[in-house]
Amino acid sequence: MNTLHTFKMRNSLTRLVFVGLALFISSCGGNKYKSISQTTGWKVNTSSNGGFEAELNYKQDLPVGMVFVEGGTFIMGQTEEDVMMDQNANSRQVSVSSFYMDETEVTNVSYREYLFWLSRVFGESYPEVYWNSLPDTNAWRSEMGFNDPMVNNYLRHAGFSHYPVVGVSWDQVQDYCAWRTDRVNELALIGVKSLKHNSEQFDDDNFNTETYRAGQYTGAVRKRNGYKNLRNPKDKIGRRGTQEDGILTPGFRLPTEAEWEFAAWGLIGNSIEGNISDGRYYPWDRNSLRDNRKKFAGEILANFKRGAGDNMGIAGSLNDAGSRTTEIKSFPPNDYGLFDMSGNVAEWVLDVYRDDADNQDDFMPFRGNVFTDKAKDEEGYYLEADSLGKIKTVEAEADKLRRNYQTAKNSDRYDGDIESSIYYSKGDSQGEAAVYDYGKTTLINDNVHVYKGGSWKDRSYWLNPGTKRYMNSEIGTDYIGFRCVMDRMGSQKIKPNKKKARKINR
Repeated sequence: MNTLHTFKMRNSLTRLVFVGLALFISSCGGNKYKSISQTTGWKVNTSSNGGFEAELNYKQDLPVGMVFVEGGTFIMGQTEEDVMMDQNANSRQVSVSSFYMDETEVTNVSYREYLFWLSRVFGESYPEVYWNSLPDTNAWRSEMGFNDPMVNNYLRHAGFSHYPVVGVSWDQVQDYCAWRTDRVNELALIGVKSLKHNSEQFDDDNFNTETYRAGQYTGAVRKRNGYKNLRNPKDKIGRRGTQEDGILTPGFRLPTEAEWEFAAWGLIGNSIEGNISDGRYYPWDRNSLRDNRKKFAGEILANFKRGAGDNMGIAGSLNDAGSRTTEIKSFPPNDYGLFDMSGNVAEWVLDVYRDDADNQDDFMPFRGNVFTDKAKDEEGYYLEADSLGKIKTVEAEADKLRRNYQTAKNSDRYDGDIESSIYYSKGDSQGEAAVYDYGKTTLINDNVHVYKGGSWKDRSYWLNPGTKRYMNSEIGTDYIGFRCVMDRMGSQKIKPNKKKARKINR
Protein backbone atom coordinates (compact mmCIF):
# COMPACT_ATOMS: atom_id res chain seq x y z
CA MET A 1 0.00 0.00 0.00
CA ASN A 2 1.50 3.32 -1.12
CA THR A 3 1.81 6.43 1.01
CA LEU A 4 -0.88 8.38 -0.86
CA HIS A 5 -3.42 5.59 -0.43
CA THR A 6 -2.63 5.29 3.23
CA PHE A 7 -3.10 9.04 3.70
CA LYS A 8 -6.49 8.95 1.92
CA MET A 9 -7.66 6.06 4.12
CA ARG A 10 -6.55 7.86 7.27
CA ASN A 11 -8.22 11.06 6.11
CA SER A 12 -11.46 9.21 5.39
CA LEU A 13 -11.31 7.48 8.76
CA THR A 14 -10.74 10.84 10.45
CA ARG A 15 -13.77 12.31 8.74
CA LEU A 16 -15.86 9.32 9.81
CA VAL A 17 -14.71 9.74 13.40
CA PHE A 18 -15.62 13.42 13.40
CA VAL A 19 -19.00 12.72 11.80
CA GLY A 20 -19.72 10.01 14.33
CA LEU A 21 -18.60 12.25 17.18
CA ALA A 22 -20.81 15.06 15.91
CA LEU A 23 -23.80 12.74 15.71
CA PHE A 24 -23.09 11.48 19.22
CA ILE A 25 -22.84 15.01 20.60
CA SER A 26 -25.99 16.08 18.84
CA SER A 27 -27.83 13.05 20.18
CA CYS A 28 -26.65 13.68 23.76
CA GLY A 29 -27.09 17.42 23.84
CA GLY A 30 -29.93 19.76 22.98
CA ASN A 31 -33.50 18.59 23.28
CA LYS A 32 -33.84 15.00 24.39
CA TYR A 33 -37.55 14.86 23.65
CA LYS A 34 -39.21 16.27 20.52
CA SER A 35 -42.50 18.18 20.70
CA ILE A 36 -44.49 15.11 19.75
CA SER A 37 -46.72 13.13 22.09
CA GLN A 38 -45.13 9.82 23.01
CA THR A 39 -48.65 8.50 23.53
CA THR A 40 -50.60 9.60 20.46
CA GLY A 41 -48.05 10.99 18.02
CA TRP A 42 -49.82 14.36 17.86
CA LYS A 43 -47.75 17.54 18.06
CA VAL A 44 -47.80 19.41 21.35
CA ASN A 45 -47.29 23.09 22.02
CA THR A 46 -49.23 24.10 18.94
CA SER A 47 -52.59 25.83 18.59
CA SER A 48 -53.56 23.69 15.61
CA ASN A 49 -53.97 20.66 17.87
CA GLY A 50 -55.99 22.27 20.63
CA GLY A 51 -53.18 23.98 22.46
CA PHE A 52 -51.92 21.28 24.84
CA GLU A 53 -48.64 22.52 26.30
CA ALA A 54 -45.79 20.65 27.98
CA GLU A 55 -42.17 21.48 28.78
CA LEU A 56 -40.52 18.29 27.52
CA ASN A 57 -36.88 19.22 28.13
CA TYR A 58 -36.89 20.81 31.59
CA LYS A 59 -33.57 21.36 33.32
CA GLN A 60 -33.51 22.78 36.84
CA ASP A 61 -31.08 25.64 37.28
CA LEU A 62 -28.83 25.90 40.32
CA PRO A 63 -30.57 28.33 42.71
CA VAL A 64 -28.50 31.39 43.53
CA GLY A 65 -26.37 30.98 46.65
CA MET A 66 -26.95 27.22 46.83
CA VAL A 67 -25.00 24.02 46.16
CA PHE A 68 -26.28 20.67 44.92
CA VAL A 69 -26.45 17.90 47.52
CA GLU A 70 -26.71 14.51 45.88
CA GLY A 71 -28.87 12.30 48.09
CA GLY A 72 -28.33 8.72 49.13
CA THR A 73 -28.21 6.30 52.03
CA PHE A 74 -26.39 6.97 55.29
CA ILE A 75 -26.35 6.08 58.97
CA MET A 76 -28.29 8.80 60.75
CA GLY A 77 -27.68 9.47 64.41
CA GLN A 78 -24.81 9.76 66.85
CA THR A 79 -21.40 8.30 66.08
CA GLU A 80 -19.89 8.80 69.50
CA GLU A 81 -20.81 8.14 73.11
CA ASP A 82 -24.10 9.68 74.26
CA VAL A 83 -22.54 11.68 77.09
CA MET A 84 -25.74 13.69 77.63
CA MET A 85 -27.73 10.45 78.15
CA ASP A 86 -30.48 11.83 75.91
CA GLN A 87 -30.93 8.67 73.83
CA ASN A 88 -32.66 10.85 71.25
CA ALA A 89 -30.43 10.18 68.23
CA ASN A 90 -30.18 6.41 67.89
CA SER A 91 -28.24 5.26 64.84
CA ARG A 92 -30.33 3.94 61.93
CA GLN A 93 -29.97 3.61 58.18
CA VAL A 94 -32.08 6.02 56.13
CA SER A 95 -32.13 7.57 52.66
CA VAL A 96 -32.78 11.11 51.47
CA SER A 97 -33.47 12.54 48.03
CA SER A 98 -31.18 15.01 46.32
CA PHE A 99 -31.73 18.69 47.05
CA TYR A 100 -30.15 22.13 46.95
CA MET A 101 -28.87 23.83 50.09
CA ASP A 102 -27.62 27.30 50.95
CA GLU A 103 -23.84 27.40 50.79
CA THR A 104 -23.75 29.35 54.05
CA GLU A 105 -26.05 30.38 56.85
CA VAL A 106 -28.50 33.15 55.96
CA THR A 107 -26.68 36.38 56.77
CA ASN A 108 -27.68 39.66 58.40
CA VAL A 109 -27.60 41.49 55.07
CA SER A 110 -29.86 38.89 53.44
CA TYR A 111 -32.33 39.12 56.29
CA ARG A 112 -32.22 42.92 56.19
CA GLU A 113 -33.24 42.74 52.52
CA TYR A 114 -36.30 40.79 53.66
CA LEU A 115 -37.08 43.34 56.39
CA PHE A 116 -36.68 46.22 53.93
CA TRP A 117 -39.19 44.63 51.55
CA LEU A 118 -41.72 44.08 54.36
CA SER A 119 -41.35 47.67 55.51
CA ARG A 120 -41.77 49.03 51.98
CA VAL A 121 -44.79 46.89 51.10
CA PHE A 122 -46.67 46.63 54.41
CA GLY A 123 -45.12 49.34 56.58
CA GLU A 124 -47.83 51.95 56.09
CA SER A 125 -50.98 49.81 56.38
CA TYR A 126 -49.78 46.75 58.30
CA PRO A 127 -46.64 47.72 60.27
CA GLU A 128 -47.12 44.72 62.55
CA VAL A 129 -45.98 42.45 59.70
CA TYR A 130 -42.59 44.15 59.80
CA TRP A 131 -42.33 44.31 63.58
CA ASN A 132 -43.25 40.65 63.98
CA SER A 133 -40.44 39.63 61.61
CA LEU A 134 -37.65 41.46 63.44
CA PRO A 135 -35.03 39.22 65.07
CA ASP A 136 -34.89 39.38 68.84
CA THR A 137 -31.73 41.44 69.27
CA ASN A 138 -32.22 41.33 73.05
CA ALA A 139 -31.25 37.67 72.80
CA TRP A 140 -27.66 38.92 73.15
CA ARG A 141 -28.30 40.29 76.63
CA SER A 142 -26.90 38.46 79.61
CA GLU A 143 -27.73 39.06 83.24
CA MET A 144 -24.08 38.80 84.21
CA GLY A 145 -22.28 39.72 81.00
CA PHE A 146 -21.73 42.82 78.86
CA ASN A 147 -23.18 42.30 75.38
CA ASP A 148 -24.81 45.67 74.77
CA PRO A 149 -22.72 46.36 71.66
CA MET A 150 -24.19 43.25 70.04
CA VAL A 151 -27.75 44.22 70.98
CA ASN A 152 -27.37 47.56 69.28
CA ASN A 153 -25.14 46.68 66.32
CA TYR A 154 -25.11 43.02 65.32
CA LEU A 155 -28.11 43.04 62.95
CA ARG A 156 -27.64 46.48 61.39
CA HIS A 157 -23.96 47.46 61.43
CA ALA A 158 -22.09 47.04 58.13
CA GLY A 159 -19.28 45.25 59.96
CA PHE A 160 -21.63 42.32 60.64
CA SER A 161 -23.34 42.21 57.23
CA HIS A 162 -21.84 38.84 56.29
CA TYR A 163 -22.32 37.25 59.68
CA PRO A 164 -25.15 34.73 60.25
CA VAL A 165 -28.43 36.23 61.41
CA VAL A 166 -29.50 35.12 64.90
CA GLY A 167 -32.41 35.90 67.19
CA VAL A 168 -34.84 34.48 64.63
CA SER A 169 -37.48 32.02 65.75
CA TRP A 170 -38.55 28.92 63.85
CA ASP A 171 -41.87 30.61 63.10
CA GLN A 172 -40.15 33.67 61.63
CA VAL A 173 -38.01 31.48 59.40
CA GLN A 174 -41.12 29.97 57.78
CA ASP A 175 -42.22 33.43 56.67
CA TYR A 176 -38.73 34.22 55.35
CA CYS A 177 -38.70 31.05 53.22
CA ALA A 178 -42.13 31.92 51.76
CA TRP A 179 -40.97 35.47 50.97
CA ARG A 180 -37.80 34.19 49.28
CA THR A 181 -39.87 31.80 47.15
CA ASP A 182 -42.14 34.63 46.02
CA ARG A 183 -39.29 36.98 45.12
CA VAL A 184 -37.43 34.33 43.10
CA ASN A 185 -40.60 33.32 41.25
CA GLU A 186 -41.48 36.95 40.58
CA LEU A 187 -38.05 37.56 39.03
CA ALA A 188 -38.37 34.39 36.93
CA LEU A 189 -41.74 35.51 35.54
CA ILE A 190 -40.33 38.95 34.79
CA GLY A 191 -37.51 37.21 32.91
CA VAL A 192 -39.94 35.43 30.57
CA LYS A 193 -41.96 38.65 30.18
CA SER A 194 -45.02 37.30 31.94
CA LEU A 195 -44.82 40.05 34.58
CA LYS A 196 -43.72 43.66 34.49
CA HIS A 197 -41.08 44.87 36.91
CA ASN A 198 -42.88 46.73 39.67
CA SER A 199 -40.96 48.12 42.65
CA GLU A 200 -44.02 49.98 43.95
CA GLN A 201 -46.03 47.05 45.28
CA PHE A 202 -48.12 47.75 48.36
CA ASP A 203 -50.38 45.69 50.62
CA ASP A 204 -52.26 42.94 48.77
CA ASP A 205 -50.80 44.10 45.43
CA ASN A 206 -47.54 42.27 46.18
CA PHE A 207 -46.64 39.17 44.19
CA ASN A 208 -47.48 35.89 45.91
CA THR A 209 -46.81 32.55 44.24
CA GLU A 210 -49.91 30.75 45.45
CA THR A 211 -52.14 33.74 44.68
CA TYR A 212 -50.66 33.88 41.17
CA ARG A 213 -51.22 30.16 40.60
CA ALA A 214 -54.80 30.50 41.81
CA GLY A 215 -55.42 33.18 39.15
CA GLN A 216 -56.01 35.97 41.67
CA TYR A 217 -52.87 38.06 41.19
CA THR A 218 -53.59 41.07 38.97
CA GLY A 219 -50.72 43.36 39.90
CA ALA A 220 -47.95 43.53 37.30
CA VAL A 221 -49.23 41.03 34.73
CA ARG A 222 -48.23 41.95 31.18
CA LYS A 223 -51.11 42.47 28.79
CA ARG A 224 -49.53 41.53 25.49
CA ASN A 225 -46.47 39.49 26.41
CA GLY A 226 -45.57 36.41 28.34
CA TYR A 227 -47.07 33.06 27.57
CA LYS A 228 -49.09 32.95 24.36
CA ASN A 229 -52.52 31.39 24.82
CA LEU A 230 -52.38 28.44 22.41
CA ARG A 231 -55.92 27.40 23.24
CA ASN A 232 -57.15 30.77 22.04
CA PRO A 233 -54.59 32.29 19.64
CA LYS A 234 -56.69 35.46 19.29
CA ASP A 235 -56.34 36.20 23.01
CA LYS A 236 -53.89 39.10 23.17
CA ILE A 237 -53.67 38.95 26.96
CA GLY A 238 -52.02 35.54 26.96
CA ARG A 239 -52.01 33.19 29.93
CA ARG A 240 -50.31 32.80 33.29
CA GLY A 241 -47.24 30.74 33.94
CA THR A 242 -47.84 27.32 35.48
CA GLN A 243 -45.89 24.53 37.13
CA GLU A 244 -45.96 22.72 33.81
CA ASP A 245 -43.83 25.47 32.26
CA GLY A 246 -40.96 24.75 34.64
CA ILE A 247 -40.46 28.44 35.46
CA LEU A 248 -41.81 28.57 39.02
CA THR A 249 -39.47 27.14 41.64
CA PRO A 250 -40.48 24.30 43.99
CA GLY A 251 -40.01 26.77 46.83
CA PHE A 252 -37.55 27.37 49.67
CA ARG A 253 -37.91 25.72 53.08
CA LEU A 254 -35.96 24.55 56.08
CA PRO A 255 -34.18 21.21 55.69
CA THR A 256 -35.51 18.21 57.54
CA GLU A 257 -33.31 16.84 60.29
CA ALA A 258 -32.30 13.95 58.02
CA GLU A 259 -31.43 16.27 55.11
CA TRP A 260 -29.42 18.61 57.30
CA GLU A 261 -27.47 15.78 58.92
CA PHE A 262 -26.83 14.04 55.58
CA ALA A 263 -25.50 17.27 54.08
CA ALA A 264 -23.39 18.05 57.16
CA TRP A 265 -21.60 14.68 57.13
CA GLY A 266 -20.52 15.26 53.51
CA LEU A 267 -19.47 11.66 53.04
CA ILE A 268 -19.03 11.76 49.27
CA GLY A 269 -15.29 11.99 49.84
CA ASN A 270 -15.42 8.74 51.82
CA SER A 271 -17.36 6.72 49.26
CA ILE A 272 -15.68 3.76 47.55
CA GLU A 273 -17.56 1.40 45.20
CA GLY A 274 -20.96 2.03 46.77
CA ASN A 275 -19.78 1.87 50.38
CA ILE A 276 -18.69 4.40 53.00
CA SER A 277 -15.05 3.59 53.65
CA ASP A 278 -14.66 5.54 56.85
CA GLY A 279 -17.02 7.34 59.22
CA ARG A 280 -16.61 10.75 60.76
CA TYR A 281 -17.13 12.58 64.01
CA TYR A 282 -17.29 15.97 62.30
CA PRO A 283 -18.05 17.33 58.81
CA TRP A 284 -14.35 17.15 57.95
CA ASP A 285 -12.34 14.00 57.32
CA ARG A 286 -10.67 13.36 60.64
CA ASN A 287 -11.52 13.13 64.30
CA SER A 288 -9.38 16.10 65.24
CA LEU A 289 -10.60 19.65 65.64
CA ARG A 290 -7.40 21.04 64.09
CA ASP A 291 -6.04 21.04 60.55
CA ASN A 292 -3.16 18.62 59.98
CA ARG A 293 -1.91 19.94 56.64
CA LYS A 294 1.53 21.52 56.67
CA LYS A 295 0.37 24.91 55.42
CA PHE A 296 -2.51 25.12 57.94
CA ALA A 297 -1.13 22.91 60.70
CA GLY A 298 -2.84 23.41 64.02
CA GLU A 299 -5.59 25.75 62.79
CA ILE A 300 -9.03 25.28 64.35
CA LEU A 301 -11.60 23.96 61.83
CA ALA A 302 -14.75 25.50 63.33
CA ASN A 303 -15.96 28.31 65.56
CA PHE A 304 -16.79 26.80 68.96
CA LYS A 305 -16.00 27.16 72.66
CA ARG A 306 -12.93 25.19 73.72
CA GLY A 307 -13.63 25.37 77.43
CA ALA A 308 -14.84 27.49 80.31
CA GLY A 309 -13.75 31.05 79.65
CA ASP A 310 -12.00 30.14 76.38
CA ASN A 311 -14.03 31.45 73.45
CA MET A 312 -11.21 32.47 71.10
CA GLY A 313 -7.74 31.65 72.46
CA ILE A 314 -4.92 33.90 73.55
CA ALA A 315 -3.85 37.14 71.89
CA GLY A 316 -1.42 36.53 69.04
CA SER A 317 -2.58 32.95 68.69
CA LEU A 318 -6.36 32.99 68.43
CA ASN A 319 -8.09 29.64 68.02
CA ASP A 320 -10.95 30.55 65.71
CA ALA A 321 -10.80 34.35 65.84
CA GLY A 322 -14.43 34.33 66.90
CA SER A 323 -15.34 35.82 70.24
CA ARG A 324 -18.94 35.19 69.26
CA THR A 325 -20.04 34.44 65.67
CA THR A 326 -17.63 34.73 62.76
CA GLU A 327 -18.02 35.91 59.17
CA ILE A 328 -19.31 33.26 56.77
CA LYS A 329 -16.70 31.18 54.90
CA SER A 330 -14.12 31.73 57.62
CA PHE A 331 -13.49 27.97 57.75
CA PRO A 332 -13.10 25.32 55.05
CA PRO A 333 -16.23 23.72 53.54
CA ASN A 334 -17.14 20.05 53.63
CA ASP A 335 -17.16 17.77 50.58
CA TYR A 336 -20.42 19.27 49.29
CA GLY A 337 -19.02 22.80 49.48
CA LEU A 338 -21.14 23.72 52.52
CA PHE A 339 -19.64 26.08 55.10
CA ASP A 340 -20.07 26.05 58.88
CA MET A 341 -22.21 22.93 59.16
CA SER A 342 -20.63 22.62 62.57
CA GLY A 343 -19.91 25.64 64.72
CA ASN A 344 -20.55 29.37 64.33
CA VAL A 345 -24.34 29.09 64.80
CA ALA A 346 -26.59 26.10 65.33
CA GLU A 347 -29.38 25.84 62.77
CA TRP A 348 -33.13 25.30 62.79
CA VAL A 349 -34.51 22.28 60.96
CA LEU A 350 -38.08 21.46 60.00
CA ASP A 351 -38.80 18.60 62.42
CA VAL A 352 -40.87 18.66 65.58
CA TYR A 353 -38.74 17.27 68.40
CA ARG A 354 -39.37 13.81 69.86
CA ASP A 355 -36.85 11.58 71.55
CA ASP A 356 -38.15 8.46 69.74
CA ALA A 357 -37.33 8.26 66.04
CA ASP A 358 -37.64 4.50 65.51
CA ASN A 359 -41.11 4.75 64.00
CA GLN A 360 -40.20 7.27 61.32
CA ASP A 361 -39.93 6.25 57.67
CA ASP A 362 -36.54 4.99 56.53
CA PHE A 363 -36.87 7.13 53.38
CA MET A 364 -37.04 10.90 53.93
CA PRO A 365 -37.79 10.53 57.67
CA PHE A 366 -39.63 13.49 59.15
CA ARG A 367 -41.86 14.31 62.09
CA GLY A 368 -44.17 17.30 61.96
CA ASN A 369 -46.46 16.82 58.96
CA VAL A 370 -49.53 19.05 59.00
CA PHE A 371 -51.36 18.60 55.71
CA THR A 372 -53.28 21.60 54.40
CA ASP A 373 -55.40 22.45 51.37
CA LYS A 374 -56.33 25.76 49.79
CA ALA A 375 -59.64 26.98 51.16
CA LYS A 376 -62.54 26.80 48.69
CA ASP A 377 -66.13 28.04 48.69
CA GLU A 378 -69.22 25.87 48.28
CA GLU A 379 -68.87 25.99 44.50
CA GLY A 380 -65.27 24.76 44.60
CA TYR A 381 -63.55 28.08 43.86
CA TYR A 382 -60.58 29.33 45.87
CA LEU A 383 -61.44 31.94 48.48
CA GLU A 384 -60.18 35.41 47.74
CA ALA A 385 -56.73 36.31 48.99
CA ASP A 386 -56.53 38.17 52.29
CA SER A 387 -55.43 41.78 52.85
CA LEU A 388 -51.77 40.71 52.64
CA GLY A 389 -52.28 39.04 49.27
CA LYS A 390 -52.10 35.47 50.62
CA ILE A 391 -54.36 32.52 49.83
CA LYS A 392 -56.12 31.06 52.86
CA THR A 393 -55.35 27.43 53.70
CA VAL A 394 -57.25 24.97 55.88
CA GLU A 395 -56.33 21.76 57.61
CA ALA A 396 -56.93 18.70 55.44
CA GLU A 397 -60.03 16.75 56.38
CA ALA A 398 -59.64 13.40 58.10
CA ASP A 399 -60.33 10.40 55.91
CA LYS A 400 -60.35 6.96 57.52
CA LEU A 401 -60.35 5.29 54.09
CA ARG A 402 -56.95 6.67 53.12
CA ARG A 403 -54.03 4.26 53.15
CA ASN A 404 -51.23 6.87 53.31
CA TYR A 405 -52.64 9.12 56.03
CA GLN A 406 -55.88 9.51 57.96
CA THR A 407 -55.40 12.78 59.84
CA ALA A 408 -53.84 16.12 58.92
CA LYS A 409 -51.73 16.60 62.07
CA ASN A 410 -49.18 13.86 62.54
CA SER A 411 -46.64 15.29 64.96
CA ASP A 412 -47.88 13.05 67.78
CA ARG A 413 -47.90 9.88 65.73
CA TYR A 414 -46.42 6.94 67.69
CA ASP A 415 -45.08 9.09 70.50
CA GLY A 416 -47.11 7.30 73.16
CA ASP A 417 -49.54 9.96 74.33
CA ILE A 418 -53.29 9.46 74.55
CA GLU A 419 -54.18 11.43 71.45
CA SER A 420 -51.88 9.28 69.36
CA SER A 421 -53.92 6.20 70.14
CA ILE A 422 -56.30 5.02 67.41
CA TYR A 423 -58.79 4.31 70.21
CA TYR A 424 -58.67 7.87 71.54
CA SER A 425 -61.71 10.09 71.57
CA LYS A 426 -62.21 13.38 73.40
CA GLY A 427 -63.29 12.81 76.97
CA ASP A 428 -61.93 9.28 76.98
CA SER A 429 -59.96 8.72 80.15
CA GLN A 430 -58.84 5.25 79.15
CA GLY A 431 -55.65 4.43 77.35
CA GLU A 432 -51.95 5.00 77.78
CA ALA A 433 -50.75 7.79 80.03
CA ALA A 434 -49.55 10.88 78.24
CA VAL A 435 -45.80 10.86 77.70
CA TYR A 436 -45.46 14.59 77.13
CA ASP A 437 -47.18 16.62 79.84
CA TYR A 438 -45.98 20.04 78.70
CA GLY A 439 -45.19 22.51 81.45
CA LYS A 440 -45.38 19.89 84.23
CA THR A 441 -43.00 17.07 83.46
CA THR A 442 -41.44 18.23 80.19
CA LEU A 443 -40.93 21.19 77.84
CA ILE A 444 -41.77 19.10 74.77
CA ASN A 445 -44.90 19.76 72.74
CA ASP A 446 -45.83 20.27 69.09
CA ASN A 447 -44.34 23.78 69.11
CA VAL A 448 -40.87 22.50 69.96
CA HIS A 449 -38.53 22.02 66.99
CA VAL A 450 -35.11 20.53 66.43
CA TYR A 451 -31.93 22.49 65.89
CA LYS A 452 -28.63 20.96 64.80
CA GLY A 453 -24.92 21.73 64.77
CA GLY A 454 -22.80 23.28 67.47
CA SER A 455 -22.48 27.03 67.86
CA TRP A 456 -19.92 29.60 68.96
CA LYS A 457 -20.95 29.10 72.59
CA ASP A 458 -20.99 25.25 72.52
CA ARG A 459 -18.35 22.68 73.40
CA SER A 460 -17.00 20.31 70.74
CA TYR A 461 -19.53 17.56 71.59
CA TRP A 462 -22.27 19.46 69.75
CA LEU A 463 -20.15 19.80 66.58
CA ASN A 464 -21.04 16.19 65.78
CA PRO A 465 -23.84 16.34 63.15
CA GLY A 466 -25.58 13.36 64.76
CA THR A 467 -26.44 15.30 67.93
CA LYS A 468 -29.63 17.32 68.24
CA ARG A 469 -31.42 19.64 70.63
CA TYR A 470 -34.74 21.42 70.73
CA MET A 471 -36.21 24.88 71.29
CA ASN A 472 -39.70 26.39 71.32
CA SER A 473 -40.60 27.64 67.84
CA GLU A 474 -41.44 31.13 69.15
CA ILE A 475 -38.02 31.76 70.71
CA GLY A 476 -34.96 33.34 69.11
CA THR A 477 -31.49 32.99 70.62
CA ASP A 478 -28.02 34.43 70.07
CA TYR A 479 -26.69 31.09 68.82
CA ILE A 480 -29.34 29.66 66.44
CA GLY A 481 -29.53 30.67 62.78
CA PHE A 482 -30.72 28.84 59.67
CA ARG A 483 -30.19 28.06 56.00
CA CYS A 484 -32.71 27.10 53.31
CA VAL A 485 -33.04 24.15 50.96
CA MET A 486 -34.91 23.55 47.70
CA ASP A 487 -36.11 20.20 46.37
CA ARG A 488 -34.45 18.73 43.31
CA MET A 489 -36.99 18.16 40.53
CA GLY A 490 -36.47 15.13 38.30
CA SER A 491 -33.14 13.34 38.06
CA GLN A 492 -31.31 12.84 41.34
CA LYS A 493 -27.92 13.29 39.66
CA ILE A 494 -26.31 16.14 37.77
CA LYS A 495 -23.33 15.98 35.45
CA PRO A 496 -20.23 17.33 37.20
CA ASN A 497 -18.37 20.26 35.70
CA LYS A 498 -14.85 18.87 35.54
CA LYS A 499 -13.38 22.28 34.77
CA LYS A 500 -14.75 23.72 38.02
CA ALA A 501 -14.23 20.61 40.13
CA ARG A 502 -12.08 21.21 43.18
CA LYS A 503 -10.83 19.28 46.14
CA ILE A 504 -12.54 20.73 49.17
CA ASN A 505 -12.06 17.89 51.61
CA ARG A 506 -9.63 19.05 54.29
